Amino acid sequence: MKEIIITKLMEIENKHQIKILFACEAGSRSYGLASEKSDYDVRFIYIHPTTYYLSIDPIGIGKKKDVKKVPFNNALDMYGWDLTKALKLFRKSNPSLLEWLHTDIVYYQAFSTIEKIKEMEKAYFSEKSCIHHYINMSKNNFRRCSEETVNIKLYLNVLRPLLLATWIKEYKEFPPLKFSYLVDKLVPEGKIKRIVNHLIKIKLGNNLELNPLDLQNLHIYIQVELKRLDNYAKSLTDKNQSITTPLDFLFQQTLKEVWS
Repeated sequence: MKEIIITKLMEIENKHQIKILFACEAGSRSYGLASEKSDYDVRFIYIHPTTYYLSIDPIGIGKKKDVKKVPFNNALDMYGWDLTKALKLFRKSNPSLLEWLHTDIVYYQAFSTIEKIKEMEKAYFSEKSCIHHYINMSKNNFRRCSEETVNIKLYLNVLRPLLLATWIKEYKEFPPLKFSYLVDKLVPEGKIKRIVNHLIKIKLGNNLELNPLDLQNLHIYIQVELKRLDNYAKSLTDKNQSITTPLDFLFQQTLKEVWS
């Protein structure tokens, strides 16, 4: 599949007259939760030729979009951001972008830009921004959960951001993405860890059932952890993220490296 994805990326380059700097997996495969039916969620960062940016209309307005949505089929979803958009989101410590940078499934990488961005991560990482993002994601998914109708994928979509927020609280850094690793490191040995690992096995395609009592215990665990994380998040202060000059310089250097 990697060869097909790279071929599609090259087609996108040629069609849109751009250069792709980075392409990765951003869905369940990057979390280690893919089943045989899981699709491929490919995300990429690209840059236009220098002259594209030399106009009075800013990128992202009118015809100069900073996003490329590329429909292929139900099994392959491809979506990309212009480097200007990616760097503006990086300045805000955007969790989705940081997940792209932290995945261990990289389909394509060219030039030095992505490595330079990764070297700058500590200066731009905002504990408050990221932890609030994952707490809200967990809460929103939890509201959709029902003890009567069991949706394994939805429960994992509650637990994954909950554990990502927990990692940020404990280690003050952006977390690893592999869900089983987060469970191993953050969930205490005992009943809840057994239940969560059981959910993982079901998601991966094992024909197993979930005990209703386990679901009740899981609900209690989620409620307690979300409340604990909420209280912690309220104590966090905003981090100054107005450091734009280094990102402007990186963008300019990328233009020179790619299009010189």
